Amino acid sequence: MRAPAGAAAPVPADASARGGTIVPRWLRWSLAGAALLVALWLPNGLYPTVAVDIACWALFAVAVDLLLGYTGLMSFGHAAFWGTSAYATGLAAINWGLPFPVAVLLGALAAVVLAIPVGYLAVKRVGIYFAMVTLAFAQMVYYIANQWRSVTQGENGLQRVPRELFGLDLTDEYYFYYAALPIVAGGLFLVWRAVHSPFGRVLVAIRDNPARARALGYPVHRYKLAAFLLSAFTAGLGGGLFAIGHRFVSLDVLHWTTSGKAVIIVVLGGIGTLWGPVVGAAGVTRLEDWLSFAGFEQIGLVTGAIFVLAVLIFRRGLWGTVTHWLRRRG
Repeated sequence: MRAPAGAAAPVPADASARGGTIVPRWLRWSLAGAALLVALWLPNGLYPTVAVDIACWALFAVAVDLLLGYTGLMSFGHAAFWGTSAYATGLAAINWGLPFPVAVLLGALAAVVLAIPVGYLAVKRVGIYFAMVTLAFAQMVYYIANQWRSVTQGENGLQRVPRELFGLDLTDEYYFYYAALPIVAGGLFLVWRAVHSPFGRVLVAIRDNPARARALGYPVHRYKLAAFLLSAFTAGLGGGLFAIGHRFVSLDVLHWTTSGKAVIIVVLGGIGTLWGPVVGAAGVTRLEDWLSFAGFEQIGLVTGAIFVLAVLIFRRGLWGTVTHWLRRRG
């Protein structure tokens, strides 16, 4: 969206959303290169299934961070878009035999279609009211999916979701991870590019002072709605890949605890950092896998305790605390 005439120029695109600090170009490229190397190594150091889950949850957490960290909107209903895309992707793959990238894209578009009316109503609210509106819509979608058994199969879920990719054998999780990696990278780059653009700077201005942004002539609700749709699309990409990766879609993908887990990941990693949710997704997913493998049943108790400790010790999240410390040292 173009800035209105006479409005103040946005902060430069490569400035930090938190404090306006310019991040050196070499450091940004170094981080991107290191992240790419880690992503390529991941299925070799972990179980490929865990690596796929980390990639999917990273997309979901970054989508939530786009709203929470850069627009100031706390969503407790993003599981609606994650789950809608998962079901749409599974149905497209099962019924039409589409290649999985096409099915995932259709699922993400289905999430955007759902997000249009939800976002139109929700962005007119702020604070806890916005969170409650999104939660209410998410619970409505969960109820519809549970009752629409002829399509969603109810509590049985969609089973044996195929991984079709032009005849290639992707039954092995290892090869599927590398086939899905370009979609994950594309979704993360899309959000990163949106944040480090004039559009992203306007979102930060709206987050910090919506009244002043409105006085400068920016259509606040339209910017919020655009961020909401982009967040739903990114969450949809993660949900579609999650359905293809597990070859199964259950009602859990629409449950409100799924939204809560994404928020926890964002807070642990660092709100408004983009890198933080990726780190948080890797840490939480790996911890849950380790506890499950050890036979520990009360996984939520451990992750909840770690969340409380992290909030008390690392007020800016793991990644946010590290970058803040490095900035002060610099």
